[in-house]
Amino acid sequence: MRKVSANWRVWLAFVHDVCAAAIAWTGLYWLRSNMELYEPQLSDMWRTLAWILPLQAGIFLAFGLYRGLWRFASLPDLQRIVLAAGLGAVAIPVVLVMLRLTSVVPRSVLILYPLALTFLMSGSRFTYRIWKEHRLYSPLAALGEPVLILGAGEAGARLTKELAHSRQWRVVGLLDDDRAKQGRMLRNVSVLGPISELPVWARRYGVRTVIISLPSAAHGVRRSVAEVCAAAGLEALTVPSYEDLISGRSQLTTIRHIELDDLMGRDPVVLDTAGLREWLGDRVVLVTGAGGSIGAELCRQIARYRPSRLALLELSEYALYQIQQTLDDEFPDLPVVTIVGDAKHAALVDQILTRERPSVIFHAAAYKHVPLMEETNAWQAVRNNAYGTWVLARAAVAAKVEKFVFVSTDKAVNPTNVMGASKRLGEVICQSLQNGGTQFVMVRFGNVFGSAGSVIPRFREQIARGGPVTVTHPEITRYFMSLSEATQLLLQAGLMGKGGEVLVLDMGEPVRILDLARDMIRLSGADPDSIRVVFTGLRPGEKLFEEPLASDEARLATPHPKLFIAQARSTGADAIDQVIAWLERDRAAGDAEVRAWLKAWIPEYVPPGPTAAVVVPVAPRLTQRAR
Repeated sequence: MRKVSANWRVWLAFVHDVCAAAIAWTGLYWLRSNMELYEPQLSDMWRTLAWILPLQAGIFLAFGLYRGLWRFASLPDLQRIVLAAGLGAVAIPVVLVMLRLTSVVPRSVLILYPLALTFLMSGSRFTYRIWKEHRLYSPLAALGEPVLILGAGEAGARLTKELAHSRQWRVVGLLDDDRAKQGRMLRNVSVLGPISELPVWARRYGVRTVIISLPSAAHGVRRSVAEVCAAAGLEALTVPSYEDLISGRSQLTTIRHIELDDLMGRDPVVLDTAGLREWLGDRVVLVTGAGGSIGAELCRQIARYRPSRLALLELSEYALYQIQQTLDDEFPDLPVVTIVGDAKHAALVDQILTRERPSVIFHAAAYKHVPLMEETNAWQAVRNNAYGTWVLARAAVAAKVEKFVFVSTDKAVNPTNVMGASKRLGEVICQSLQNGGTQFVMVRFGNVFGSAGSVIPRFREQIARGGPVTVTHPEITRYFMSLSEATQLLLQAGLMGKGGEVLVLDMGEPVRILDLARDMIRLSGADPDSIRVVFTGLRPGEKLFEEPLASDEARLATPHPKLFIAQARSTGADAIDQVIAWLERDRAAGDAEVRAWLKAWIPEYVPPGPTAAVVVPVAPRLTQRAR
């Protein structure tokens, strides 16, 4: 039996229920006798009641009826009351027989007692809840800002219920394109009509804010709804998307401003959940660059499949601390190993793989900011992105790691910058180590909304300052994916890869950066005419558009509609030895020398301007097709 809290409200509720049991028992006796109760029935009633009240009180306590608050009485409370009353009805005749009481209890009293007790106990609780909510919220309902909800499905129903308690908003109606829902009531709120009539209803009710409650709708639908809101001059809020809900990052009733990926994202990724659970579950997984935007989201996604241990390698102490705290909060039972270190440090990498024995490695550590790596940092970009990959990949082969997933980029396709060329060299290095042991899978994808170094946080800061918003060129385009979609497809690609392939994510249609900037200005609620867009010219190493495939790469389909294979060039081990020997030099190379060296090994690389001469000891063999 659970210990009852000393709180006076708990004791008051307990006394109420015992009194309800007494009233139910005595009241039924009175009704049974047509309100004229005489001996010996009167003595029988009091004699049996003396045993029934302690018995029923014990049952009340055993069923935990006093852990909740009456103000929030709900169906689970009613279920416990019914069980407690039913058990009492069964136990009472058993106790009376065991005690050999000579009292005669009418059968109608025994049958009706649990019904009467349930009515008294639940009726009091729900009456109190109705009174309390009316007293708390009814005066505020007229004071809240009127709001319309777009979408009258399950999400709209839950949101309407939650906002009934809001001090900020008052739901005046819902709009939905489903004709079967129009004209009906949802939580005492009318479904007024289709979403296209939003301007009419907004004017009628003085609405300035609408909430889009369409979490499972396609992104195209959500975008068109947001455009209706913008055309009507209304502030649009939204509930989380379906991807955020299934990933556990948000709750259904979490209301937020519309973000760019709500409008420009794609339909949810279909994952082989069973296959991923079998691949990652109960295994040791290592993620490098674990504190970066891609690495951190990878860690969160991998943690959902319950690996036996998740090892995090990160150079930034603060970034590592952040992802460690996130995983501790969201997955408290997951064993996590945090390692501050550099993937180029061979001794450290060997030590990590020997100690942790990972089955799967996701190599996301990279320098990826194109202009920063192009000017004065070319040597560090190649050392980190190519040589760091070699150090980790070679150690993975020696440690007999099952699978090595290399996170590449679409900038590795016909690269015009050092960052892209260094990532392409990383792909070549991984392919050269594929010998039937460790499976190397290379995955390319484009820009990610809101990732570190992305243009979107920069635009957001510029808009907050009132502009101007800087765009390099009016015709520049990029591929974009949401962070959730990119990491989910990265996991799916890692699962599907058999070794040696370059898998490319289907990134949809390219997005013009100028349109992106204008959308962000509009979504911020600022006047588009008050914030200027200024063109600054292409930055070092930047090109107007990215390509999913190089001109000489073939495309092969895979069983997953959002993944395909690029048949990229590979090279032999002897040529890679020459690459690594040059990268292992103690002397840092100048930017021009690095570009010339990259051009010699990556023929499709087109560096900007003239390059210095560089001697390549052995002509690289980069014409063999990957198999």
